[in-house]
Amino acid sequence: MSQQIPFGFTSTASEVLAGVDLSGKTMIVTGGASGIGIETVKSLAAAGASVTIAARRVDAAEEVAKGLRTETGNSKIEVRPLDVADLNSVQKFVDDWDKPIHALVNNAGIMMVPELERTAEGCELQFGTNFLGHFALTMGLRRQLAAANGARVVSVSSTGSLFGPVIWDDPHFHFTQYNPLLGYAQSKTACILLSVGIKERWASDGIVSNALNPGAIATNLQRHTGGLKTPEHLRKNPQQGAATSVLLAASPLVEGVNGRYFDNCQEAALIARRPDGKLEGVAPYALDSANADRLWEMALRIVGEPK
Repeated sequence: MSQQIPFGFTSTASEVLAGVDLSGKTMIVTGGASGIGIETVKSLAAAGASVTIAARRVDAAEEVAKGLRTETGNSKIEVRPLDVADLNSVQKFVDDWDKPIHALVNNAGIMMVPELERTAEGCELQFGTNFLGHFALTMGLRRQLAAANGARVVSVSSTGSLFGPVIWDDPHFHFTQYNPLLGYAQSKTACILLSVGIKERWASDGIVSNALNPGAIATNLQRHTGGLKTPEHLRKNPQQGAATSVLLAASPLVEGVNGRYFDNCQEAALIARRPDGKLEGVAPYALDSANADRLWEMALRIVGEPK
């Protein structure tokens, strides 16, 4: 990257977008009514963007949107129904969308589901929710992203990706004993590989895509883990957790950056093995082009070509 990024671990989403004017830009944030999604929407809207919260629980999301309109002074915050675990819901969202999209933030997710659960297509629920639903959504919105002439796709991953690659021969645990962490790990690795796949296929559309680790933030995401286990000095608040998301969605500092993985508002280092202590960096398997190709083909077989 040609520009130095002056942000880091403690930076907030508001700080990252200070002075950035997003007037006239249209953006979508999945899961934008909870956790870091709220702060992502708030900061993008405060900078002037029209933001759509794509949420499963519409009534609750409407209450969030109402509060954010007042707080930001931006009336252009709307809610549309979307359940990324349900491909029919994804298709309806795509069918109903007819405007150019300047940024799509694939933020919604679930974590460490204790028992093996499946989507309607028979996919393991974490893989189906965190990756496949967002893959189908992004594929379905390609034309509207291309129409923005410089769109950005942002995928929220996790240091959970350091716990395992995609389990190519059995991603849905039909043979392998289900393990909540392995299911979560492969789903978050897949989120990074989605950005690599988009870089290699959609650059001619002017679309760039990057993935990120938001950090350890106490939200309802940890409801299956008994709460956040990260030591307090390594935790972030939700505003800090949204900082890297909005950097990749809207900051001029990363203009043209494509197919990368960020942590603490900086590009993460490639590492040879998972650290024993503080989790940081990105595994080679998560940025591998051959893996991205294989995942893309696998996902297409499940969700089908866009209609």
